[in-house]
Amino acid sequence: MRIISGKYKGKRINAPKKFSARPTTDFAKENLFNILANHYDFKELTVLDLFAGTGSISFEFASREALEVDMVEADRRSGLFAKSTAENLEAEQINIIIKDAFHFIGKCTKKYDIIFADPPYDMDDIDTLPVRITENNMLKDNGTFILEHSKTHNFSSHPSFVNERAYGNVHFSFFGKL
Repeated sequence: MRIISGKYKGKRINAPKKFSARPTTDFAKENLFNILANHYDFKELTVLDLFAGTGSISFEFASREALEVDMVEADRRSGLFAKSTAENLEAEQINIIIKDAFHFIGKCTKKYDIIFADPPYDMDDIDTLPVRITENNMLKDNGTFILEHSKTHNFSSHPSFVNERAYGNVHFSFFGKL
């Protein structure tokens, strides 16, 4: 994995062998950030990355100088890898939270400009994420929730659904105002 743009552009994030996370492809990530760049000034954003894994999305936001990036990852090994990577990059705006994402959502009182979630594609509760984010009022006004998922999911009937973009096997559903 590599960081596509910003102050860490070109830096590689090399996860340890036997790493269980499925990082967002560079192709899909580049397209996602092109969309976001047309709607947001990254330097003004507070971001939440749920199911952060290796932190690829978080490091991309940090590279583009987001104000604050909270990463939530349940797997301790992944969280420690992300912490080490953040320290090596000197990405001080990254805060790593080693906790179950659903538990975090239920207890979160903070609001974010962008919430990104990349859960395992076969996770049982993936369909509940837009509802949980909405019900817990986690987005700031004009905030956006982005859910990465496979083509087998369709979120178009959710009341705050805006659109879906597909890049190969990677699908992003956008919720809120974009």
